[in-house]
Amino acid sequence: MQLDQYLPVLLFIVVGILVGVGPMAIGKLLSTSKPDAQKLSPYECGFEAFEDARMKFDVRYYLVAILFILFDLEIAFLFPWAVSLDSIGFIGFLSMMIFLTILVVGFIYEWMKGALDWE
Repeated sequence: MQLDQYLPVLLFIVVGILVGVGPMAIGKLLSTSKPDAQKLSPYECGFEAFEDARMKFDVRYYLVAILFILFDLEIAFLFPWAVSLDSIGFIGFLSMMIFLTILVVGFIYEWMKGALDWE
């Protein structure tokens, strides 16, 4: 067993560690820490991060997140379709147009119901 066979694996591990840890280390070394009220305010979920775990909070955050995942996964079907469009022909094109029509109707329905509004 020769050790030079493991050199690509070792190199891959070293590069992976450098790509993962390197930017964090550079950011930590070059950044300045100036926390203020705006930086420490809650974001994304709309409530304080370090409070009681049993507190009540707005469900709209989860509704928007679920809708995002739903539409994001449906849009992900467009990539393989676009790559194989030449080989699937008109039937494939028509089926994707039906799929996109259903997607747009669902999006308009959610928009009209106000599920995408964050007040």
